Amino acid sequence: MENKKVDLDFSLQAVPQSHRHGFWRMMVVMLGFTFFSASMLGGGTLGLGLTMPQFILIVLAGNFILGAYTGALSYISAKTGLSTHLLTRYAFGEKGSYLSSFLLSATQVGWFGVGVAMFAVPVQKVTGIDTYVLIAIAGLLMTSTAFFGMKALAILSFVAVPAIVALGGFSALKAVGSMGGFDALMQHQPAETIGMAAALTICVGSFISGGTLTPDFTRFAGTKKSAVVSTVVAFFIGNSLMFFFGAVGAIATGKSDISEVMFLQGLIVPAIIVLGLNIWTTNDNAIYASGLGISNITKIKKSKVVIFNGIVGTILAMWLYNNFVGFLTLLGSALPPIGAIIIADFFIVNRGRYADFEKMKFKSVNWTALIAWALGFAAAKLLPGIPPLNGLIATAVSYVLLTIVDNKVKQTTEKIEANKVSEA
Repeated sequence: MENKKVDLDFSLQAVPQSHRHGFWRMMVVMLGFTFFSASMLGGGTLGLGLTMPQFILIVLAGNFILGAYTGALSYISAKTGLSTHLLTRYAFGEKGSYLSSFLLSATQVGWFGVGVAMFAVPVQKVTGIDTYVLIAIAGLLMTSTAFFGMKALAILSFVAVPAIVALGGFSALKAVGSMGGFDALMQHQPAETIGMAAALTICVGSFISGGTLTPDFTRFAGTKKSAVVSTVVAFFIGNSLMFFFGAVGAIATGKSDISEVMFLQGLIVPAIIVLGLNIWTTNDNAIYASGLGISNITKIKKSKVVIFNGIVGTILAMWLYNNFVGFLTLLGSALPPIGAIIIADFFIVNRGRYADFEKMKFKSVNWTALIAWALGFAAAKLLPGIPPLNGLIATAVSYVLLTIVDNKVKQTTEKIEANKVSEA
């Protein structure tokens, strides 16, 4: 009877060691997480605007930054067993964490809906099946696997990751062959070039928002080492492959989405499989993470929230696909500062240690964190350079400095009050 009461997603508590997973299960889950459609689109943009040596340099540099950011978050989550949303309580306060949870969850529900439509629209053109029927079927399937939690995500990734690598690799090799081989690919010269700073922004920006949710998955890692290694390797393999597939397809055909490249290559069935599996792994992670965020606010179990979020994302799929991407991109600038605050709070302010979550008495709202988040968001939007890096650095520095000032003010106030008492 007791087992029935256990929330196996541990929506509102730390994951106990007895429910942690080994390295290889975490590896496939994180690979599934990094096989992200937007990375192929970003790769296509870079492929058309850079030479291949420049492209390789930018992808390696971008994934180094992403790996460092998500690796730090992975370490924290594996040590504490806590999701992104529960970790934010330490820095933002319990009610202050509701803002970050809402922003993270709203963005993920939005991208879930966009992903469902991204699958349905091209498949409808090929099969003739009604778009809304495809949306309903895809939304139901994607929601169902997210409902069953990490075990279902791992099984899906075990199937999807090799299929995407095999089919995507075959398509990319065919595209390279059509250009005259790898020598011709390496000698590619872009018709219109893009700057290296802009290219790095595309590479980092394509996944840094999603990377903020890394703790939602790596909290299940058995050790801190397996969490960090699986995350960093997944970004260098998964994200790099997505960028490479996108770049090769764009150079060969002018299309940056691998599914469209496959359509042009006559690989219709593989295209549908790759498109479906790619979006499925991404969407499952998105709706799973959104469920954890709403659970933090409502205190309702993640599994129940996932069903609601999946229905909302599915119903709004076409509207989201047509109208919401710009807004989601704006929200995307607001997410990395949340991760920066978690990292700065854990490693610098608290020197790598958090008090036990179950015993911790959190502030209601930590205004220092909210002000630092706002400054980081403004830096990402307004300062010249690389927006994601601007946001991360400005947020972390602001949070640490504001925390130091706040602590000094409190110490001074306490001394004044103590002196008044002694004088009385």
